[in-house]
Amino acid sequence: MVESKHWSSRLFVVLNYLFIGFLALSCLVPLIHIFAISLSDSAAATGGLVVLWPVNFTLESYAYVARRAAFWHSMLVSVERVVVGVGLNMVFCIVCAYPLSKEKDQFRYRTVYTWYFFLTMLVSGGLIPLYMVIRQTGLMGTFWALVIPGAVPVYNIILLLNFFRQTPRELEEAAIIDGASQWRIMWQIYVPTSLAALATVALLSTVYHWNEWFNGILYMKNPDQYPLQSYLRTIVIDMKLTNMGANDWQALALVSDKTVKCAQIFLASLPILLVYPFLQRYFVKGMVLGSVKG
Repeated sequence: MVESKHWSSRLFVVLNYLFIGFLALSCLVPLIHIFAISLSDSAAATGGLVVLWPVNFTLESYAYVARRAAFWHSMLVSVERVVVGVGLNMVFCIVCAYPLSKEKDQFRYRTVYTWYFFLTMLVSGGLIPLYMVIRQTGLMGTFWALVIPGAVPVYNIILLLNFFRQTPRELEEAAIIDGASQWRIMWQIYVPTSLAALATVALLSTVYHWNEWFNGILYMKNPDQYPLQSYLRTIVIDMKLTNMGANDWQALALVSDKTVKCAQIFLASLPILLVYPFLQRYFVKGMVLGSVKG
């Protein structure tokens, strides 16, 4: 009986590893395929000869992208958006989650405000009212239209407040006895003891601001104002290669439109790929600990 259970548990572990490995490959293979196309020559990419390894290795596509001022300008807009947007997200998440994490004897209307925030995840005002608000407040065509609509991510607030609730109340009581204010308790006790949750929230916010493209298309008046993902959509889906001069068309004769697109897609994915491994252990810990207590 013991041997049968031992054998079944091993089989379960093996099947889990196989399933997780399959999921990992399903995420990596498309990226590897795009990277291989970006390093292949025009004929191989156009003829569909590239699978997971470059055919007729060349860096012409990356050399072409390096000369594309529009690509680097849109990347700069995305970097600014991530820095400002994530900063706003973190500040608003902390100042909202901290009071909502208190017990009813400390914050009488905690439940009311929690449901007020939570309902915004279930019911939205709609795209047209949001567009009218952005337009009437004068944010159309400005950088702030990219960061203000998503400045208060409710899901991240709920994740963070559940983590704050796990902080021992005795720490706060000791700080109050020493004369600490609530602001000081929040920044010097709750925030330092919640680094895993804060790293999780920061990573979620970074991925959102880096990958989000719709607001750029909707609120920006000029393609020069597009963040990177909005710019990529115009060239990958809409197939609009704007602002191209004679030298650009001559360069395209050496490369394929497909290889250029793949090179830009891979470069756009690279920052997140470089950041995520360093935050992964905090991300997993924050997601688990922030979801076990309601």
